[in-house]
Amino acid sequence: MNPHNRILFAGDPHGNFRPLIAAVHEYKPEAVVLLGDYDLDTPLENCLREIVDITQIWWIPGNHDFETPTKYKNLFHSALADKSLHLKVIEIAGVRIVGLGGIFLGRVWYPPMQPKWKDKAHYLGMQKLNAKNVDMSLKYKSAIWHDEFQALKALKADILVSHEAPGSHRHGFHVIGDLAVAMNVKTIFHGHLHENYSTMIKRNIHVHGVANTAVANLVGNTLKNGNEVGVG
Repeated sequence: MNPHNRILFAGDPHGNFRPLIAAVHEYKPEAVVLLGDYDLDTPLENCLREIVDITQIWWIPGNHDFETPTKYKNLFHSALADKSLHLKVIEIAGVRIVGLGGIFLGRVWYPPMQPKWKDKAHYLGMQKLNAKNVDMSLKYKSAIWHDEFQALKALKADILVSHEAPGSHRHGFHVIGDLAVAMNVKTIFHGHLHENYSTMIKRNIHVHGVANTAVANLVGNTLKNGNEVGVG
């Protein structure tokens, strides 16, 4: 097996998992990492039943995964719920991977602006001044919270997988690159923006955007019908 294919990264499926399933059967990776936006109408393990027993499956959430209670439940309460990489560093196939799911939300934190809330407890505490038994809405759960983001900087990883893009993309955020530098990350993979591309940012960090339904390997090449297609 090509060592570059031992971990595969899957762009936003939006309900179409066939390209990922085909890639797993063809390339037989040790693990796959899904980059968010699943649009699940059934639990995640049902969508991936053909590969769930033959490779490790890891994931981060995207903004679509918080759109409805059904989509949320089919991911966060699925049989693969414990495979979330969000805000964690996990060694996968010999590589330390950290996950950052969700999106930047103006009502919570939208860099480079200052965060609206110190943390979730601060937000919930303010809501309780006007209502009892306040819970956090799915919209707020989809947000990247400043305090959780900052806490990641104390950790170390080799690869950062995020739903949002770093500043390498015209719709990205430079703070994600800052996070990668702080964590000594060498490579970033992201979804969300539906583009295949590869570039480099500060400190020689490689960035690979993975388009919707696309599958990329450890060096960022898109895998298609037995071939690696460079996307530089």
